[in-house]
Amino acid sequence: MSATAISTDVYTQVQQFYARQMHALDACRFDEYAATFTEDGEFSHTPGRPAAHTRDGIARELRAFHEERFATEPVQRRHWFNMIHLIEAPDGSLRSTFYVLVVTSRPGERQPEIAPSCVVHDVLIRADGGLLNRSRRVEHDYLP
Repeated sequence: MSATAISTDVYTQVQQFYARQMHALDACRFDEYAATFTEDGEFSHTPGRPAAHTRDGIARELRAFHEERFATEPVQRRHWFNMIHLIEAPDGSLRSTFYVLVVTSRPGERQPEIAPSCVVHDVLIRADGGLLNRSRRVEHDYLP
């Protein structure tokens, strides 16, 4: 795959896509988040958990993950994306690699938890004038 210059318009479109996507995830609007994937999309986010497939499967997986991890604990999570590197593939898809920090805040606790630190690999496609995730693979930095 040869690297081609990505226009500032495309780069900005990707950043706006990620902003909308993460606002939905951080607000626990899992169906809305899952709708940012293709119907047959794949989402692999946590070591030891199998990848989720399809929009329904992704939303179901996120609800289960949050219920298992946080139960009824009131938390606010924020996903911070940075250092987005884009490559346009020969098939017209965009290969996106970027860094993520997840910040978890709890009521009454001034100091948030900052973990995990990750690298994310996305395949984005253009659809109906916008973008959709075909796949997302999250690699956690604490793993070898």
